[in-house]
Amino acid sequence: MLQRLGPPWRGLRGRGFAASMRAVLWHGDPDPAKMKVESIQKPSPKKGEVLVKVRACGVCHTDLHCIKKHLPFPSPAVFGHEISGTVVEHGDGVNTSRLPLGGRVACTFIMPCGSCFHCKRGEEDTCAPFFALNRLKGQLYDGSTRLYDAETGTEPIAMYSFAGLAEYAVVPETAAFLLPPLLAKKNFAESSLLGCAFFTAMGAIRNAADLRGGQSLVIIGAGGVGQGIVQLAKHLGAGPIIAVDISPKALDLAKSFGADHCVDASKEDVLERIAAATEGYKADVCIEVIGSKATFEQAVMAVRDGGRACYVGIASATTRAEVPITHLVRRRISLVGSYGARASKDMPELLQIAADGGVDLKSAVTRRFSMEEAAQAYSLLDQGQIAGRALIDMGE
Repeated sequence: MLQRLGPPWRGLRGRGFAASMRAVLWHGDPDPAKMKVESIQKPSPKKGEVLVKVRACGVCHTDLHCIKKHLPFPSPAVFGHEISGTVVEHGDGVNTSRLPLGGRVACTFIMPCGSCFHCKRGEEDTCAPFFALNRLKGQLYDGSTRLYDAETGTEPIAMYSFAGLAEYAVVPETAAFLLPPLLAKKNFAESSLLGCAFFTAMGAIRNAADLRGGQSLVIIGAGGVGQGIVQLAKHLGAGPIIAVDISPKALDLAKSFGADHCVDASKEDVLERIAAATEGYKADVCIEVIGSKATFEQAVMAVRDGGRACYVGIASATTRAEVPITHLVRRRISLVGSYGARASKDMPELLQIAADGGVDLKSAVTRRFSMEEAAQAYSLLDQGQIAGRALIDMGE
């Protein structure tokens, strides 16, 4: 049976009946400054879903790729795929003991269906319905959105993940995780970063790159995800850790999180610096977080013989890169992509690491904006003016 906190009319459609909420709407313009806060219908969860009152939402480059039409996505849409919040309503069949009403949660941007070919094999990061329905069509797994216009209640609005740039978000229960008490109390807003920046970092380190303690690591791109990789790699005992970026502020932040060497790619020879830091061998692992042709190719050359180049950065659908085949074969170099982590396996571990102080969530947030300032936040991100991770803070 559906359970909720709040008035009984929530979620009913039809003019004059449905409650409304505020959300940041994108109408297809590639300029992020054109997004604006509008009223839409407050959604209601269906079977296996919860309604979350959003506390905070991270500002991520992946949203920006869609806004700028580097990747196709339908409009109108609500972006925002990195949230923390409070469970205020249950759909049918939800495990209410795991996700009680009033529970504070962080939500993973990959929302595994739990039943497809990949999910059954523990490969939730390649969940087929997530990519086929949500990432391509802005829908959840019954083939429909949960968001509609406020006036008629009939015009659909696409959801990027759970559409977290809103006062409320419908989240499949497989993607919602109760925060440990210390995080819920002290880092409620900042815990939103665990759902993407650190979740993506965890997937790259644990599942794709298979980084071990004592192994050397190069991180190309010290943005929000890159900083998460620095922190988690340091916690796991990797080293030396070499951060590469063109932003002095980003490199300073990476150093504060434990990077042993920081390389300004606009001024220094990156491969020479990597070799110097690794006794000439280059790195055991390189994780590329930019998604450009140049950095893709650079990552191949940044690793030692037998090394692993892991790719996290997203590019436009037409971007191509070249690799030297003989170099790859002769030197036994492995290339692997990584989109995110596996929610059921990796998120509990990540939550525990954060609760134990293994990562600094508060310092990872470098800028805070209100919902009304969301368009400004994405514009600044587009201009390269945000080091680390910005947060849209919805308030308690």
